[in-house]
Amino acid sequence: MDLQLTGKVALVTGGTKGIGRAIVDLLAEEGCAIALCARSAAEVEATVATLRKGGTRATGRAVDVSDHAALRAWVADAATELGGLDIVVPNVSALQVGRDEAAWRAGFETDMMGTVAAVDAAMPFLEKSKAGSIVIISSVSGREVDFAAGPYGAFKAALIHYAQGLANQLAAKGIRANTVSPGNTYFEGGVWQNIQNNLPDLYAQALALNPTGRMGTPQEMANAVAFLASPRASFITGTNLVVDGALTRGVQF
Repeated sequence: MDLQLTGKVALVTGGTKGIGRAIVDLLAEEGCAIALCARSAAEVEATVATLRKGGTRATGRAVDVSDHAALRAWVADAATELGGLDIVVPNVSALQVGRDEAAWRAGFETDMMGTVAAVDAAMPFLEKSKAGSIVIISSVSGREVDFAAGPYGAFKAALIHYAQGLANQLAAKGIRANTVSPGNTYFEGGVWQNIQNNLPDLYAQALALNPTGRMGTPQEMANAVAFLASPRASFITGTNLVVDGALTRGVQF
């Protein structure tokens, strides 16, 4: 299926590794120009160079999304450089599962307000797009209580509510807003590889919960994001798409 993404401009936060990198690569493959950020300047430069080598118009900057002023400035600069924005994918998480105040504040500033700041900064450009789309990366931990209960789960749940509110508020402007909630996703250098290496019992327990017998891949999450971001999903807005291999048991109405 042609997703009709050729010529669109997509912005992805946390776009150098894991799910974010898979989203960047797939959107580029589908014909999008790409703006990406991450905290590591070297990783951003390497990713942008790879994209450009493959023929993609790409730009990037080292940005910590908890620095909201820097994030807003980069979004505006990237949109200006690439000639607008059609797709925004806030992907970064502080991955906070601690229970102290510092963990809650880090989760709020990164997961919640890092997303809000990116969307707000992108809005003037999305309003000019004929296919404006926001796809926020949430998590199955936002749907049910699991080992990540606390800041991570709470803010991932809040992001689903935020996106559904945006969908209602922006529908008349032709801008769609959805979330993708990945289940456990395994990739080299990721959280689950670290757990596998250092907490093998927890890894085994988590793996056993999934009836497919495996964890998801970044590519499988990116596939869902690309579809929801694309004009092919033109009448889908306010949806939380769970991509978890039947990990969660709750019925989503």
